[in-house]
Amino acid sequence: QVQLEESGGGLVQAGGSLRLSCAASGRTVSRYGMGWFRQAPGKERDFVAAINWSGGSTYYGDSVKGRFTISRDNAKNTVYLQMNSLKPEDTAVYSCACRSQASFGGRWASSYAYDYWGQGTQVTVFS
Repeated sequence: QVQLEESGGGLVQAGGSLRLSCAASGRTVSRYGMGWFRQAPGKERDFVAAINWSGGSTYYGDSVKGRFTISRDNAKNTVYLQMNSLKPEDTAVYSCACRSQASFGGRWASSYAYDYWGQGTQVTVFS
């Protein structure tokens, strides 16, 4: 089993930055793909970003490309999401997810490809 705990959410003005962290426990995730998703009230869960086990490949949703950066520190069993140039439409609960396989099989953007999920952290961007 893998437990995931997100942190770093909060209230930020538009144009500002936040860095989310996702700490994994229970098992090392150094050989697993990891992802971030978000869900705003009344909306479906959306793919934000994903990273392969080595950090050598990263993937982003169209709405965050060029503004968000996903990274990982396998020694710390932690994944990060650096969010810059935040917009009010980025307001959502951000959740970390783990795919317990080394390869995404092309499915990094699908929530069904992930096996473990964190509880989420709220990000609110005001104008």
